[in-house]
Amino acid sequence: MSTGESFIAHLVELRTRLLHSVVAVLLVFVCLFPWASDLYTLLAHPLLARLPRGGQMIATDVTTPFFVPLKVALMAAFLIALPYVLYQIWRFVAPGLYAHEKRLVWPLIMSSTILFFCGMSFAYFVVFPVVFGFITASAPQGVAVMTDIDKYFSFVLTMFMAFGVTFQVPVAVVLLVRMGFVTVEKLREARPYAVVCAFIIGAIFTPPDVVSQLMLAVPLWLLFEAGIVVGSWVKPAGKTAGESTGAG
Repeated sequence: MSTGESFIAHLVELRTRLLHSVVAVLLVFVCLFPWASDLYTLLAHPLLARLPRGGQMIATDVTTPFFVPLKVALMAAFLIALPYVLYQIWRFVAPGLYAHEKRLVWPLIMSSTILFFCGMSFAYFVVFPVVFGFITASAPQGVAVMTDIDKYFSFVLTMFMAFGVTFQVPVAVVLLVRMGFVTVEKLREARPYAVVCAFIIGAIFTPPDVVSQLMLAVPLWLLFEAGIVVGSWVKPAGKTAGESTGAG
């Protein structure tokens, strides 16, 4: 097969995998659509539970009450379909991997997915109650806290992404060690810099209070330490002589 034909074949395969992924997300979205408003209520519960008596959320745009719950349903649909989407990514990249890389990729995909959900759960069940409790308690006398539902969705989506990505630190550390880019000894030497970076990231992605910043920085640091521990069990992998790519 010529280079041009090979490139076109890869594009066709990529289109197929993307189409399967999009169809999967849309099918789940259609199933969730009737409960879109309920999903938003569930997402907003950490804030609603800490508003003063009689407090409520507001919608400042005409179309916001309709489109924001749809966004929440679409986000939930993507998360539910994420294992299938990752499987499609695996099907696309697997033919070009060496055997030892195939053995490594699937456990990394699974662990990365689990850690991402753990990060989102930590944000929802632990961080949000503390942050929203602090914000509502800090409101000046006579000021009613009424958050716009679209801005609330943007805030929690940002926090979900921040904590989901943060919880990928052990996977990133293991990958770096496995691929030989860095050694465990170098990571241990870089520990002070990692702690400083953790607190800088906590200050950037959380509201300006010490408690919420600590709730991102401390887990980030602990996850870095967990990555070092797991990385110490991993040996850098080199290509074995005679090993070839392919779907076998």
